[in-house]
Amino acid sequence: MRIGILGGTFNPIHYGHLLVAAEVREKFDLEKVLFVPSASPPHKNHPDIAPPRHRYQMTVLATRSNPFFSVSDLELQRPGKSYSIETVKELLNIYGKDSGLYFITGTDAILEIFTWKDREELLKLCQFIVATRPGFDAGKIERTILKRIHLLKTPGLDISSTDIRSRIREGRTIKYLLPEKVEEYIYEHGLYRTGKIR
Repeated sequence: MRIGILGGTFNPIHYGHLLVAAEVREKFDLEKVLFVPSASPPHKNHPDIAPPRHRYQMTVLATRSNPFFSVSDLELQRPGKSYSIETVKELLNIYGKDSGLYFITGTDAILEIFTWKDREELLKLCQFIVATRPGFDAGKIERTILKRIHLLKTPGLDISSTDIRSRIREGRTIKYLLPEKVEEYIYEHGLYRTGKIR
């Protein structure tokens, strides 16, 4: 199987995430893209990260209409920090060692790869697809890493989870930035109205 892995906090998931996943699946002829919400991201420690159960449910709602998308609660079930290497190893056990895993990430994350746990092993276990936006300078990525990843230009949707959270706190609209079902869920559960979430 050729499986894309799109991990992240999805705090909240939005159309930018979904568009990247759809583009990668099509360009790399993947059988499916697995969205993996992180329980406790090692590189993020913000008070406005919604509880894992909410982020998981929003991801399920956002991906439900696409038969090529599915959501895994793998990292939510595992205690401690959510490390990509552990997730990839677990997925290889589930889908088989011969499965082709494609780890989908953005330019910000790939520039921080030197801080990732067991990054050398991770680069050997799966292929990396880095979604770039127009104007991105590939020279920012070290050559040794650049040789082992695929760069894919994706449509420039200027949407960020940070902006969505700010809009909610300020009482501004978030329509057309994320799926309607996710928007309804956010308001139903009162997410992101203040800096701290419980």
